[in-house]
Amino acid sequence: MAGPAKVCTLQNSFQPGFVAKGDYVIGGIFPLHYNQEMPDLNSTYRPPPVKCNGFDPRAFRWALTMRLAVEEINQNSELLPNYTLGYKIFDSCAYPLTGQRAALAVLNGVSEDDAPTCSNASPLLAVIGESGSAQSIVVSRILQPFRIPMISYFSSCACFTDRIKYPTFFRVIPNDDYQVKAIAQLLVRFNWTWVGLVRGDHEYGRFAVQGLLRELKGTKVCVAYQQMIPLLYNRQKALEIMQVMRSSTAKVVVFFSAEGEMTPFLRDYMTQNITGIQWVASEAWITASVFTGSEYYPYLGGTIGFGIKKGYISRLGDYLRTVNPETYPDSPLLPPCSGHELQLNQHSAYMNTSSPRVAYNVYKAVYAIAHSLHNLLLCQPGSGPFQNNSCAQSNSIHPWQLQYYIQEVTFNIAGEEVNFDLKGDSVPYYDIINWQRGTAGNIEFVNVGLFDGTKPAGEELVIQEDRIMWLPMSVCSANCLPGSRKAVRRGEPVCCFDCVPCDSGKISNQTIECTFCPDDFWSNKDRTACIPKEVEFLAYDSLGIALTVISVVGACITVVVCGVFFHHRNTAIVRVNNSELSFFILFALMLCFLCSLLFIGEPTSWSCMLRHTVFSITFSLCISCILGKTLVVLAAFTATRPGDNVMKWLGPKQQRAIIFSCTLVQVVICAAWLIGAHPFPSRNTQYERSKIILECSVGSNLAFWCVLGYIGFQACLCFVLAFLARKLPGNFNEAKFITFSMLIFCAVWLAFIPAYISSPGKYATAVESFAILASSFGLLFCLFAPKCYIILLKPERNTKQHLMGKEKK
Repeated sequence: MAGPAKVCTLQNSFQPGFVAKGDYVIGGIFPLHYNQEMPDLNSTYRPPPVKCNGFDPRAFRWALTMRLAVEEINQNSELLPNYTLGYKIFDSCAYPLTGQRAALAVLNGVSEDDAPTCSNASPLLAVIGESGSAQSIVVSRILQPFRIPMISYFSSCACFTDRIKYPTFFRVIPNDDYQVKAIAQLLVRFNWTWVGLVRGDHEYGRFAVQGLLRELKGTKVCVAYQQMIPLLYNRQKALEIMQVMRSSTAKVVVFFSAEGEMTPFLRDYMTQNITGIQWVASEAWITASVFTGSEYYPYLGGTIGFGIKKGYISRLGDYLRTVNPETYPDSPLLPPCSGHELQLNQHSAYMNTSSPRVAYNVYKAVYAIAHSLHNLLLCQPGSGPFQNNSCAQSNSIHPWQLQYYIQEVTFNIAGEEVNFDLKGDSVPYYDIINWQRGTAGNIEFVNVGLFDGTKPAGEELVIQEDRIMWLPMSVCSANCLPGSRKAVRRGEPVCCFDCVPCDSGKISNQTIECTFCPDDFWSNKDRTACIPKEVEFLAYDSLGIALTVISVVGACITVVVCGVFFHHRNTAIVRVNNSELSFFILFALMLCFLCSLLFIGEPTSWSCMLRHTVFSITFSLCISCILGKTLVVLAAFTATRPGDNVMKWLGPKQQRAIIFSCTLVQVVICAAWLIGAHPFPSRNTQYERSKIILECSVGSNLAFWCVLGYIGFQACLCFVLAFLARKLPGNFNEAKFITFSMLIFCAVWLAFIPAYISSPGKYATAVESFAILASSFGLLFCLFAPKCYIILLKPERNTKQHLMGKEKK
């Protein structure tokens, strides 16, 4: 037996706030209240409907803007001629649950009392809504099965770009991806490197924070904390968030929230008397008129954020004054206006038409539907966009047919071009708004710049900084002073750091990182600038002058000795000691004293080549002369047998040949050195990096040590021969003095090697010069001081008999 027929009946009554019949009906969903009172759900009785509280005059203005746009279109003879638009506007109470109720109600007939309500398809073509992204997600998902397009005027969540999840969604507000990009550029622009993030518990806030964190990667901005306001406002949780804001060193807070959530939060925020916070507001509340009262200024003054581009609606102000308040019974009692009354404070948000932003978006959304519907109705049969080039029938238009034309629509309104990209987004454009004190103590929204997403990367942000009212900067650690660098604290964000001085040779004049100075420069004492390195060489300063004086004095003493010997050349002591070799030795010693002058002064190519070659040749000449004298002495006293004429082999010619041959060997070594790899001036920056040491590089180390080795070999040979002749008879034994002089010579040059290697900079050259002078003085005094003593002070001993030890007693 067949059961009773099923009948669809309404389970509740939810009447629209505004309704008007027309040939084509569009829906509107607005948060006419910003708070809601949930019923008691104890399941013992049928729960009453959700009660909406807190009338929002700003949203009420948005709804009336939709009515105005529809009326203008219906009166326009060029747009939708012979057709009228109807509308049905519902209140979402700024909450997803009540937004769902509004979406379901708007799908039914013009009035829910129309019957049957469930048997026929809805005549609804499109929906204008919603404001909050969380509510729009719910509404869009409800409309999607019916393929009803929806144009949002205030939902900016980046999540809506997913065409798979939201295929019928459009919006005339920029995508939040652009907003977070703009906020990131703003934080970087003003060096706000230590910020807090607070968001609402919804998709809008979640996607916005995720996008901002993504944009901040690779920048100097760090997030001190992230907090979330519960969807159902919880005062205890809000107070915890405020305590975090109060205790944090981050003085800039980026707030992604809707106006409805901000209202109770700010009420408690002001009771906590928290000040000194620089708010960065999202577009959802940056132009909220409800916060313009003077009581908000001490807490919100200086707030900056990105607002929707403002537009111009010529008839809006006059239209709002003519609205009869009885058309919306839950609205505050607005007395009928004649246009001459003084505006009350509580009505300022409603009557604020000086810079419509969201209302302008509503206006554009209605006109977008009207132009799309107009284009659809103009379709010619056989050229339509649908199957078999068909066009829609004017008496049977489906929402999915209108969606095609919405996607393709392009029109101008108030000088602005309106269209949608493939993701349903509109042109990204924001005004930069700064909250400043007005003449009456209230908050005024001052436009201080713009963000144009159509411009090239890096050029989107244009700010008039001189018009901005600032609050304290927000950094975890103050910028390091020039001359220091950042040292990140372990376990903390990179924005928290200590400042440590730059190392020697590095500077930081941009307070970021220390950088090396160029090769010929070094850091100053403060590590803030690179200055030319000190150039060091053995100059004619105190040390150089001292060595010069010693060198000249030594040469002068040698000349004096030479003069004494020449004056007494016929005396026994000069003649016995081979005067010719003595003069050769004195000449070589004078050159040795003077060659040390080549080591003083700035090294040049010629001085480097001369200082080593002249030094080696003169010393080789000197030692060769001493070697010749040693051989003569040794030969003279060893020829003991009668007729043994050894001396004939060591005559003056042979002596000269010995001196020439021994010196020639050194000359050949030096010539090979100069030809193969001669000494050259060099700039040593490795030994002491703060200085440039000008020195002579030896060119070939092998040649250098061969030169010194040959001189050492001559000295050792001379020492051995003199040592063998040290006990020869006579009161004046030349061999003893030669032995002693060679001992001093070898000691000086053996001590020179470690001293030369370990001496820094110019002191290495000074050690070499000192070794030349010391060894020269040693030879001069050991060989000639005893002779001069006898010549000048003991002339009675200057006889052949005394010198040979044959003087009679």
